[in-house]
Amino acid sequence: MRFYFLVTLYAWAVTAIAQKQALINGHIFNGTDNTIYESHTVLVEGKTIVNIQPATTDVPEGYVLIDLSGRYVMPGMIDAHTHMSSLAAAKRALESGVTTARSASVPAYQDVTIKEMVRAGQLPGPDMLAAGVFVTPDLGETVLADPRLGSLVNGVRSEDELRTLVQINIDRGADVIKTRGTERAGLPHTDPRKQTYTQEQLTIIVNEAAKAKVPVMVHAHGDEGAYAAVLAGARSIEHGTYLSRKTLELMRDRETYLVPTYTTVVDLVEPGGDYDNAILMMRGKHMLPSLQESFSMALELGVKIATGADTGYGPNSVTRISMEAENFVRMGMTSFQALQSATVVAAELLELSDQTGRIATGYEADLIVLTGNPLENIRYLQDVVMVMSNGQIAMKRFPFELEEK
Repeated sequence: MRFYFLVTLYAWAVTAIAQKQALINGHIFNGTDNTIYESHTVLVEGKTIVNIQPATTDVPEGYVLIDLSGRYVMPGMIDAHTHMSSLAAAKRALESGVTTARSASVPAYQDVTIKEMVRAGQLPGPDMLAAGVFVTPDLGETVLADPRLGSLVNGVRSEDELRTLVQINIDRGADVIKTRGTERAGLPHTDPRKQTYTQEQLTIIVNEAAKAKVPVMVHAHGDEGAYAAVLAGARSIEHGTYLSRKTLELMRDRETYLVPTYTTVVDLVEPGGDYDNAILMMRGKHMLPSLQESFSMALELGVKIATGADTGYGPNSVTRISMEAENFVRMGMTSFQALQSATVVAAELLELSDQTGRIATGYEADLIVLTGNPLENIRYLQDVVMVMSNGQIAMKRFPFELEEK
């Protein structure tokens, strides 16, 4: 039996999906090719892209025309590591250009409700893969998320306890299980290098989730915890600050993805944002060079790298997928590689590569419009002026000129 929280929809106008829409006079980055297709039209029917054609080709009758006036259109970005748990957070994520997200745990299954509301057309997006409750040794206040979690109030360490929490998450609607290999970086009293769950415990989690064909993402800054997670069968390693070449080679060989969430570590060292603590600022100064080294080694070895913002998209958050992609370029990726990390590679990680992450016939109409060419300059990801999610226009900021009254 599945349970869902009721959420009151407020301050978010959801418009009906036009049956047929034509995005005309746009330059297209389709996600798969390292080129821009100039002056093209994207035809959308309902939630689906039905054709991509040169702008010189006539648009069939019955389409609502949206003139991009030479702007650039690309697939919506994917956040493979988020903690969004409210309608306001989902709106901020969507307006930043994120049309698909994978939850990295929330306190009380809000991600499941967001997923179901988007699926029902009650929210324009982002499409959500829910994780539910973090599988971690001590649940704290999270035991209040479901009455059945009361049996885990003293911890989640034994085989029965681990299996129980995985089962409850899946029963509540989780599409992925989030667990940990090491302690947190964002708390002053923890050491992110310290291993928490053993390889045996992580294997129990992975095997239990596999019964429902649900993958497992593992929080791991430290190398020992990450290595154990890869051996246990993790789908992805989250953060990976102190990874060794040995671990990264194993990730490459086992096709384990890396979601480095680099920008949230930048947030540790800068005032404001999600973190503002003197101890964390000093810790971040040590972590950043190590994470950059891990990232560079992963890139060199051919480990698949996907974007994750590791934020709840709160009102003070300064972390976005657009910034993560820009940091990827600063650390050695080409703009094309970074754009793919935010689209097709992340879609592969989420096992959605046949649905989203590219502009192609038959794919979901998850599109964003930029003011400049992101292949020439990745910073244009910071200037999203239109978002279409599942065929719904969730945000549109042009034309900029005053309308005549």
